Amino acid sequence: MTATADGRLDPEYDSEPVAVEERPPVDALTQVVLAAGGGSWEVTGSDLNRPPDDSPPDRAAIDDTLRRATAHLLSLQDSEGWWKGNLETNVTMDAEDLLLRQFLGIRTEAQTSATAEWIRSQQREDGTWSTFHGGPPEISTTVEAYVALRLAGDRPEAPHMLSAARFVRESGGIAATRVFTRIWLALFGWWPWERLPEMPPEIMFLPKWLPLNIYAFGCWARQTIVPLTVVSAHRPVRPAPFTLTELHTDPGNPFPLRPLAPPASWDGLFERLDLVLHAYHKRAVRPLRRLALSHAGRWIVERQEADGCWGGIQPPAVYSLIALHLLGYELEHPVMQAGLAAFERFTVHTEDGKRWMEACQSPVWDTCLATIALADAGLPPDHPALVKATDWMLGEEITRRGDWSVQRPGLAPGGWAFEFENDTYPDIDDTAEVVLALRRVAHPDPQRVAGAVNRGVEWNLGMQSKNGAWGAFDVDNTSTLPNKLPFCDFGEVVDPPSADVTAHVVEMLAEVGKADDPRTRRGVEWLLRNQEAEGSWFGRWGTNYIYGTGSVLPALVAAQVPLGDPAIRRAVRWLEERQNPDGGWGEDMRSYEDPEQWSGRGESTASQTAWALMALLAAGEGPGGRYAPEGGGGTAAVERGVRWLAATQLPEGSWDEPQFTGTGFPWDFSINYHLYRLVFPVTALGRYLHGNPVLGADRRLR
Repeated sequence: MTATADGRLDPEYDSEPVAVEERPPVDALTQVVLAAGGGSWEVTGSDLNRPPDDSPPDRAAIDDTLRRATAHLLSLQDSEGWWKGNLETNVTMDAEDLLLRQFLGIRTEAQTSATAEWIRSQQREDGTWSTFHGGPPEISTTVEAYVALRLAGDRPEAPHMLSAARFVRESGGIAATRVFTRIWLALFGWWPWERLPEMPPEIMFLPKWLPLNIYAFGCWARQTIVPLTVVSAHRPVRPAPFTLTELHTDPGNPFPLRPLAPPASWDGLFERLDLVLHAYHKRAVRPLRRLALSHAGRWIVERQEADGCWGGIQPPAVYSLIALHLLGYELEHPVMQAGLAAFERFTVHTEDGKRWMEACQSPVWDTCLATIALADAGLPPDHPALVKATDWMLGEEITRRGDWSVQRPGLAPGGWAFEFENDTYPDIDDTAEVVLALRRVAHPDPQRVAGAVNRGVEWNLGMQSKNGAWGAFDVDNTSTLPNKLPFCDFGEVVDPPSADVTAHVVEMLAEVGKADDPRTRRGVEWLLRNQEAEGSWFGRWGTNYIYGTGSVLPALVAAQVPLGDPAIRRAVRWLEERQNPDGGWGEDMRSYEDPEQWSGRGESTASQTAWALMALLAAGEGPGGRYAPEGGGGTAAVERGVRWLAATQLPEGSWDEPQFTGTGFPWDFSINYHLYRLVFPVTALGRYLHGNPVLGADRRLR
């Protein structure tokens, strides 16, 4: 691989990975020396890193780092043009896969054994399981993992099972788990249906102007709740293969009643409403109940995607299969067969024989981010890899109406979803980033690209909420009532506007020449109003304040907010204050629960370091920027961050990142996007070396 005179990648170079010099892996427990162009520092177990030399790192060394990463990213592109990294969550996905197969009578020994190996490998030293790498023990996850291992034949007397059961009992037993966990247990008689919140299928008939109609829920919750109303109505119980008495705090009273909250509180009101619904379950009007179940069944089938999944995510899929089976769909029915086949495509087999399940797949998201990264890294805009990615993204455009049209019936379709197949639920975030990616490519059919871009822009504009910001899937999905239902204790169930999504839309609108559009300005004003007091922004779909700030600063600058604006300078100061001694940035998932302690704090990661660098570079802190020191290079914070990325790169060109930096539900459902550790460092290093596209680069559509 060669570089042109200006340091950009040679147009002739292809996607074959280059030979690289072996570098020692970074091990925080072993003292090593990390070198990056003229400076070095050491890593020890007690003092992660001494601050590096503030002098600018050698450009050739950073260029080498970028070229290694770029070559590796190119090597991962599929022959059809897309990228997809694994999407790792927690072992409840794997446990529930086994429980689903047990319920349907299709669980095999091979699947069970390989899945159990994975679940055991994720157990903490104290015998528990957490929801993210390095996280605290979590009772519901531990119960589901424990039950899955019992299905695999692990004896309750085994040491690893004894420690898990002890933690469950000490934490309140099965009675203290979330509703979803107790629903899975109720399917086998391990928990009584009468002790679960009721969600009747008649909810399907509530008009959209009532607060708790199905469209008042976020799309992911809506898709999950509808099939669960069917399951709740049927209350099925399959024979249990074993008992779980060891998981109850008091085996003599395994299903204790929880005291009701005061009647004047929201919790108390909904708890008493739940008592009424339980009474209605026993006396439901049978013709109305049959009609509601039939309506729910049609609603589910109509939303099955071409790949057999529902919404491209695990919870709606597993519960839809159970619900349809209860409604009479045999396992041989094409709908059921397609749904089960989708799970096979969500299955990851490790080299050592383990098996785990992705909760979702992210090819559109990964592809648009990879395209932006490679373009910013210096690939020519007509590079075959970028053109092929563009062709694939154009083929993924959604041009039919989905559930979003309930609130926007007059809006023309046009946008992109997150997954391979999810035409019912395109999302605003993916659409914004795909448009940004398409704008970076010189495609041989520019009119086709322009048409897709225009449709995406207009659709996103039409999905703006009343307050001027954007949510992920729906418009004005801001009711607080759904989160108060006893049924909804599994995470966020509504989709209010967020800073990260709004920022991506604002950046996109500025990119296409709409920075002065009143709708863009309303988005900018919302972002400025919602800045945290210390200078950061909350990250809804990434962890957390670093992600929010890394999204917002490039957007504000693209939308022509002056670099000297107090909001931008406060954000810069916050990032500088949160930089780790080793030069990187990191933020633990616990910042969602305890922002005072964890906001912008955690072990340095490649993706979060890149987000911070992208923000600082946009704010004029990079080489040649308004706030950069004279004599070349960026500010001290930028140089330290770049050095950290160069020093921690693995031999193949990527970075090690076991930490979870993606967010499904804040705190409740965390994600490790395996491609984040590569695409974002490529973007950040490309902008460091070649300039930031939001600072005046020519982005006219070719």
